[in-house]
Amino acid sequence: MRAIRRFTVRTVLPPQLAALGELVHNLRWSWHPETTDLFAEVDPVVWERVGHDPVALLGAVEAGRLTELAGDRRFLRRLADAADDLREYMTGPRWYQTQADAPAAIAYFSPEYGIAAALPQYSGGLGILAGDHLKTASDLGVPILAVGLLYRHGYFTQSLSPEGWQLEHYPSLDPGGLPLTLLKEDDGTPARVHISLPEGRTLHAQVWVLQVGRVPLLLLDSDVADNDTLARDVTDRLYGGGGDHRLMQELLLGVGGVRAIRAYCRVTGHAEPEVFHTNEGHAGFLGLERIRELTEARLSFDEALEAVRAGTVFTTHTPVPAGIDRFPADMIERQFGGGNAWPTVPVDRILALGAEPDALEGEKAVFNMAVMGMRLAQRVNGVSELHGQVSREMFQGLWPGFDLGEVPIGSITNGVHAPTWVGREFMELAGRELPELVDRSRGWEGIRGISDADIWAIRGRLRRRLVEAARRRLRKSWRDRGVSAAELGWVDEALDPDVLTIGFARRVPSYKRLTLMLNDPERLRRLLLDPERPVQIVIAGKAHPADEGGKKLIQQIVKFADMEDVRHRIVFLPDYDMTLGQLLVQGCDVWMNNPLRPLEACGTSGMKAALNGGLNLSIKDGWWDEWYDGTNGWAVPTADGVDDPDRRDELESQALYDLIQIEVADRFYDRAADGLPRRWLEMVKHTLTSLGPKVLAGRMLRDYVVDLYNPAALSARALSARGFEQARGFAAWKLRVTRAWPGVRVEHVETSGVGDTPEVGTALDLRATIALGELEPGDVLVQAAYGRVGLHDELTAPQYATMSAAEVGDDGKACFTGTVPLDRTGAFGYSVRVVPNHPLMASPAELGLIAVPEEPAGMTNGTLR
Repeated sequence: MRAIRRFTVRTVLPPQLAALGELVHNLRWSWHPETTDLFAEVDPVVWERVGHDPVALLGAVEAGRLTELAGDRRFLRRLADAADDLREYMTGPRWYQTQADAPAAIAYFSPEYGIAAALPQYSGGLGILAGDHLKTASDLGVPILAVGLLYRHGYFTQSLSPEGWQLEHYPSLDPGGLPLTLLKEDDGTPARVHISLPEGRTLHAQVWVLQVGRVPLLLLDSDVADNDTLARDVTDRLYGGGGDHRLMQELLLGVGGVRAIRAYCRVTGHAEPEVFHTNEGHAGFLGLERIRELTEARLSFDEALEAVRAGTVFTTHTPVPAGIDRFPADMIERQFGGGNAWPTVPVDRILALGAEPDALEGEKAVFNMAVMGMRLAQRVNGVSELHGQVSREMFQGLWPGFDLGEVPIGSITNGVHAPTWVGREFMELAGRELPELVDRSRGWEGIRGISDADIWAIRGRLRRRLVEAARRRLRKSWRDRGVSAAELGWVDEALDPDVLTIGFARRVPSYKRLTLMLNDPERLRRLLLDPERPVQIVIAGKAHPADEGGKKLIQQIVKFADMEDVRHRIVFLPDYDMTLGQLLVQGCDVWMNNPLRPLEACGTSGMKAALNGGLNLSIKDGWWDEWYDGTNGWAVPTADGVDDPDRRDELESQALYDLIQIEVADRFYDRAADGLPRRWLEMVKHTLTSLGPKVLAGRMLRDYVVDLYNPAALSARALSARGFEQARGFAAWKLRVTRAWPGVRVEHVETSGVGDTPEVGTALDLRATIALGELEPGDVLVQAAYGRVGLHDELTAPQYATMSAAEVGDDGKACFTGTVPLDRTGAFGYSVRVVPNHPLMASPAELGLIAVPEEPAGMTNGTLR
């Protein structure tokens, strides 16, 4: 018989152990080994049985043991020290407190968070990145207030059928069994947020608070009695259900998230956020809610839009259009129109925010969440330099007429939270040998002075730990597939702690090419079974439950790994989660990544491996394209330009096999007289010194603060000052310029200053006649664009020189003059353009308006001598 309700009965701690509850309810323990050591001491056997989950530990430990600990003076001293350390960590000034004029608080929205394995509220890289973002914000003292959803079934756990097919299971999660606190009003009632739905329905949600170090994470939960069945199920599982279900999740995250923040700040006195960071388009509706708030405070829609945009940062995480949420426009219209309309926010303005600029005539209208997110944010970024470039190409249609390099999408390359992902042995070695490296991330060059023997010994321990854990997981997987224990004797010999170990673990969409390694099965078999330089591969990954193609890829890998002659050298480990991820990035010698370039936005797992002394073997995509230097790992050659996908896979897989056989294995097994692989360890040290400072999430978050959060806060303050005076003026200016822009033209361009044969070192004087229509010269920026020209007279990577107004006529025309330096030889060209100009614009492309000559005027190109 199944229970009709599930809940967790919590233990009552003796007063002497009250601080233990304080430690458990702050997720800092997930990256603070001294605290987990204390938990382990409570009851080592139970600690192992509950999978190192502190809440489960307190629920399972015997009352007698707690009474015993309450009288143990040594344990109580350790407990008091740990509690004091946490309180100091929570209150002491850190890096962010040295920032002048920084925002008092930053709201951070994400649909998933990978904080700890005990909270399965993540599916892949997006959630893991969000978790690392929060942990690093806590370490640096960045006052982030985070928002997400509490999924009652989390993301699925994965097992395999006897045939190797992925099976999904959705375990029930009880908030009472998680380190959560329900947000309550002053009168003790749960704080609620409410969202109106079509047909007179209402979506209600309560708010759970998860403390991630110094960062509060608000998790909205729709499983409340006031909701009907459909509404209760909105937060049932991560990325589950159809379009209507997904839309309600994103409404709750965006609209409900802002309302949850207002409730939290009201109840606790927390500072209101000045900056709102939208982590991917899932939370894009937060901008609409903030507009609604301001329009109800007597601003127009356009005025509110400018005030909201100024303080909003939008980060896109996908280079794949299929990864962006798109809803039928009529679904959005039903939600925000008719009887459910917001009185001050017209539904047609909402639909315009998500309209795709390149939609074909007659095509069914869709609402693009990423497009809306970009229109509602003044600052937009990708998550690596290459991804920024790909994003500019994907979304160039939002800024028509501007060159690709001027599309206002920048990039901040992701980073990883070292205390979460780096093996404890390495952290302790660095703490002994290079304390400044651990405390301040300085002195990376000192790694070269660490003993090769010490590094190799730690690598061996981490590899052995992975092998032992892999055997346990492998045995369980085979048993779950129906194989008897008597048939699994071989598992004790599966993998070898002394063999070169390659890791491959990630989500399983097709572009990540899980099965590229199987392109030539016989060659892979020879690599695995080489008698002198064998290779072993540990694989993990989940396919989305609706992705049949991804499941087939997993089945192909499993079938190969099941073969009796190779199953001791290649294994697929089901249920890829944070715990397995930590084992893999710490224990593997080589981290392999072979996506279809350029479809990997960043890919941070290789960063984690690098910090553990692993070497990357990867296609130059995402972060590896940016930071591979030729000697800190291996770059797999890509067959760019080969249109036949099978042929491309063949070429790139052969290159992968060649690298493993000729370079990777050769270097790993090349041992000196003392048994150490000196050339390998030289490469490891170079990897750590060259990549260490770059791949840390501390570097990433500092970039966000300095380049995005601080400027956004200054812009938001400027527009909100004096009753939003500048927001009103900026909106009125934009409206006036947009209406008048059809009258702006480059009518004529004259040149002087050079003869028939231009020579380098001279200058070209320009005089341009500009029709301004109803605008003033101060409303525009007239620029000379110049530089090298391509075969079709296109300017490549042009530079810009500002031209000054020389004469202003009564006929709506003005003359602008400027000088172009002829500072390079070869094919050279120039043109003139006009763009809007206002001090509150973050980019010349912000309005998407530009005027250029209709026909080449004057000398458009030539050859400099």
